[in-house]
Amino acid sequence: MLSKKTKYGIKALAFIAKQPGKIPVQASEIARSENISQKFLESILLELRKSGFLGSKKGKGGGYYLIKEPEEIRMTAIIRVLEGPISMVPCVSLNYYEKCEDCESEETCSVHALMIQVRDSTLKVLGDNTLADLVIEEE
Repeated sequence: MLSKKTKYGIKALAFIAKQPGKIPVQASEIARSENISQKFLESILLELRKSGFLGSKKGKGGGYYLIKEPEEIRMTAIIRVLEGPISMVPCVSLNYYEKCEDCESEETCSVHALMIQVRDSTLKVLGDNTLADLVIEEE
């Protein structure tokens, strides 16, 4: 299940992506518009800034803005930064692999092959979608 942190991070990035001309957006405006606790949102935005998705400008007219174009930001990258591994079990993770403690052999494990399929399907969906795909234009 997607955490609130990741859900709110995606909503905030989509909100910022909607802004014309990369105008910086204040955290308070995002929080109000997306119904997110401002304090929680600020910690998420800071993490996204440290990860290279966002830039920030202080002072009057300040706020957060996207560093890259929305078309260049894959959902896999956002999920990995905010959520961690995409796979449901560590033994099939591409970036965070760990052998399962209770498993003698991945080749004979009844769960392993299924979880590879789930991982691959999830990666395809997330990899095929960018932040631009989530930006819903308001009429």
